[in-house]
Amino acid sequence: MFDNLRDSAETSSFYEEEQNDLYKEPVAKAVSTRRRSNGRLLGMTPQQRFFVSLMLLFTVCIMGTLAMFLLGKMSLF
Repeated sequence: MFDNLRDSAETSSFYEEEQNDLYKEPVAKAVSTRRRSNGRLLGMTPQQRFFVSLMLLFTVCIMGTLAMFLLGKMSLF
């Protein structure tokens, strides 16, 4: 049983002969010196950036208020 296994291992290699696309080297693309000025920063439109900044503002205000309640610096009554 093991003799046949050794014989088959000698005739075929462990690694596949065909190349796999997962292990290809990435091809460097030409970097353009000019940036596109279409009004997008981080891939967002101005309206989306405003909404994200507004949510961040509300989150900071709510977390600060909760921290003040927990530390006893503020109370309801």
